Amino acid sequence: MSETAAASPSLSMQLLSTALALGLVLLLAWAGLRLLKRLQTSRAGGSPSTAPVVLHSVSLGPRERLVSVRHRGREYLLGVTPGAISVIDADVRPAPLDSMPEAGRGRP
Repeated sequence: MSETAAASPSLSMQLLSTALALGLVLLLAWAGLRLLKRLQTSRAGGSPSTAPVVLHSVSLGPRERLVSVRHRGREYLLGVTPGAISVIDADVRPAPLDSMPEAGRGRP
């Protein structure tokens, strides 16, 4: 019986030390991921708000699109296909609505 009583505290101490080691590993993993995210954000140009924003997208076929994108204050017109993305024009600005011909009036 004395062997069982002596083995019990060492088992609980082993479980406690294993739990503490696991907690330390999880804490280090969390800190490492936070640091990695911060480094990637600073390398990408500052803040996540500088990410490209899709303004418009027009389908040209089953897998082809024209996409208007704003990135760092400039607008781009991109041609997107399954094999490539091509810049068609840069600094694309839409024409004002009042300068566009109305449909059905017969004007070009």
